[in-house]
Amino acid sequence: MQQDFQSPEAQPGNTAASTAVASSRRLSVAPMMDWTDRHCRVFHRHISQHTWLYTEMVTTGALVYGDVERHLRFNEEEHPVALQLGGSDPADLATSARLGEQWGYDEINLNCGCPSERVQKGAFGACLMAEPQLVADCVKAMRDAVDIDVTVKHRIGIDKTESYDFVRDFVGTVADAGCTTFIVHARNAILKGLSPKENREIPPLKYDFAYRLKRDFPQFEIIINGGIKTEAEIDEHLRHVDGVMLGREAYHNPFLMATFDQRYYGATTEPKSRAEVLEAMIPYIEAQLAQYGPLGLKMNSITRHMLGLMQGLPGAKSFRQTLSDSKQLATGDATLVRQAAARLGYA
Repeated sequence: MQQDFQSPEAQPGNTAASTAVASSRRLSVAPMMDWTDRHCRVFHRHISQHTWLYTEMVTTGALVYGDVERHLRFNEEEHPVALQLGGSDPADLATSARLGEQWGYDEINLNCGCPSERVQKGAFGACLMAEPQLVADCVKAMRDAVDIDVTVKHRIGIDKTESYDFVRDFVGTVADAGCTTFIVHARNAILKGLSPKENREIPPLKYDFAYRLKRDFPQFEIIINGGIKTEAEIDEHLRHVDGVMLGREAYHNPFLMATFDQRYYGATTEPKSRAEVLEAMIPYIEAQLAQYGPLGLKMNSITRHMLGLMQGLPGAKSFRQTLSDSKQLATGDATLVRQAAARLGYA
């Protein structure tokens, strides 16, 4: 394991790193395939110190049979950070959860919400909602294997199932296995005929289903997800549930999170400015390039996550163009992010 991914105390065999985590899941950024990798999470952490971060989904097969370091390495500064797993075999999930805890993650999350056909072929994701007892068995196996939280992210229904009773019974069954935190994407998952993108847009949002879950299970942590974009919307949801998970809005407009520490966590320190966030990323980019070299890591692997930082500001397009310039990126000069900001008048 490379030392600059995690501190020594977070290496396999020692879980001390997670004991210092104090932030709650009041605000979080959803696991998003191809987006919320370790570079994205470091960038988000420079904007908000307390917002809970999630990995992309990692399949149990990738950990049981693949390169564990490649899939689980992360940066110490990412805490609090959760590992999302995709799988349906209790034994493999227990093994994967144990690895996640050994690598220092603060939470293990089971994906019961992804509707993609590729995921369905692996018999996990949203199709697991049709087998609540299997999900409960998976949760129990993971909880028996680790001491950190095991949570479940799920939809409110699958295909044409429109009854609230379906998701209520699903939560009740899984809760019997000891799960106390449910992240509710408040749409149905259509397993056939819609792409993952369409599944995020076409099935109607039913936030009241998540609200009812909190009323029916007041002892559990209920976190709502789906189509949430503004602080006003967050505030309204927090009147009914325990937490809010942002998805693509956090990626496309990441500076929305700049006020979260003060607004939702009671922090007293001023948030970093956009320019300060960029300056903080320069040494990280330089360290990553120095470790891997231009053949092992392209600078675009990091800067692509930063394109939305100036969202809504005059000159944002110019900023994106500068950070996407292949010739400049090929030089490996991390100060390119400073140059991009200077074009908007940020010193």
